[in-house]
Amino acid sequence: MSDTPDFETLRLTRDGRRLTIMMNRPEALNAFGGPMHREIIDALAFARDDAGSDVVVITGAGRAFSAGGDIAGMARVLEKPELFDTEAEEAKALIFTLLEIEKPVIARINGPAVGLGATIALFCDVTFAAESAKIGDPHVSIGLVAGDGGAIIWPALVGLHRAKEFLFTGEILTAARAGEIGLVNHVVADDALDAAVDEFCETLLGGATQAIRWTKVVMNMELKRLAHEMMEPGIAYETLSVRSDEHRARVEAFLAKTKKP
Repeated sequence: MSDTPDFETLRLTRDGRRLTIMMNRPEALNAFGGPMHREIIDALAFARDDAGSDVVVITGAGRAFSAGGDIAGMARVLEKPELFDTEAEEAKALIFTLLEIEKPVIARINGPAVGLGATIALFCDVTFAAESAKIGDPHVSIGLVAGDGGAIIWPALVGLHRAKEFLFTGEILTAARAGEIGLVNHVVADDALDAAVDEFCETLLGGATQAIRWTKVVMNMELKRLAHEMMEPGIAYETLSVRSDEHRARVEAFLAKTKKP
């Protein structure tokens, strides 16, 4: 019997002292609909406290890492904006729980990582992206503030001016472009992704476990400070934008487009 918890939308597996968290809604490109918001927090909390692992890998099933928010969720929030209040609290819990993991957390970006999917990937410690993957935070494209972590992590990785350019436009970057500007650590051929992640994990697992963890703790202190200062106002502004006419118009246009034969 597995000693990892069961989830509806996630799959947790072990390989020695490596724990993999796989977002498992491949038919929806691992979009955050239904219970996945809550389940990913619980999975990260398990990874944080798990005595049986020293490295954590986060990835997606199928052809995507995560497409971010799903269409059905957009429609529900459009009709009942108060539903976003729960999602807002979960977004804060997600980022804070991820930052509390002292073990190295590796993102295996096997396909599109968009919106919240991009945020989760970029808050990992080291990122490996397949050449065919794309990454971006298009909150503004549907009239939303990038308040669930993007405004924190993008500037930390690529600098303030570059981050503003990408978050103001919602541009989706190729993996190659993301690698060029330092948004991700490594870009490899699609068929070499697993080998690259495996090799790096083995290097970490062969290293000095406590020294690696405590080095991460020190390096993450500034990132945690920023998160504690910025998540609350970021979510507050995103909550305001959820209730805006601009957001409604853009989501309705998007939904109408997706319904066309």
